[in-house]
Amino acid sequence: MLKKIIVTAAVTMLTSTAAFSHVTLEGKETPVGTTYKAVLRVPHGCEGKPTNVVRVQLPEGFYAVKPQPKAGWKLEKVKGAYTKAYDNHGTLVSEGVKEVVWSGGNLGDDEYDEFVVRGTIAADLTAGGTLYFPVVQECPEGLKERWIDVPAEGQKASDLEMPAPGVKLLQRLSN
Repeated sequence: MLKKIIVTAAVTMLTSTAAFSHVTLEGKETPVGTTYKAVLRVPHGCEGKPTNVVRVQLPEGFYAVKPQPKAGWKLEKVKGAYTKAYDNHGTLVSEGVKEVVWSGGNLGDDEYDEFVVRGTIAADLTAGGTLYFPVVQECPEGLKERWIDVPAEGQKASDLEMPAPGVKLLQRLSN
């Protein structure tokens, strides 16, 4: 009996460790039609190598994006057209930041850091859905960690080996 408990505890610890090794979002839920601060938590480098580049692809419906600069990292904002126009405080916007790249840094494999973008979650998105922020970490010698997998219908993010960080969309609160 004791052996069974020890094995179960060991499996639970290993599973928990694997779950924590993913790039994740600090805020797990947010109402539609509000501003959201996406804090991407990067827990390590790639196979013992430091992370030098962090790329995040911004989902459709997340607009008016402003990334937070990081000391020691170069910031690049890749702009493009949205699939539709969004009302940004009375002004329709049809293009904006679609990807953010922090490069030139040196996040050791045994270190942790956060990368932040702020934007608006479109009011017409469906509450109960999830917005995914695919992230790629680039390290020396061509190593990459691609946190880009999005669950298919009926599948959970926890079923995926390299899940993209996601935020669950909630009903907007009444004023």
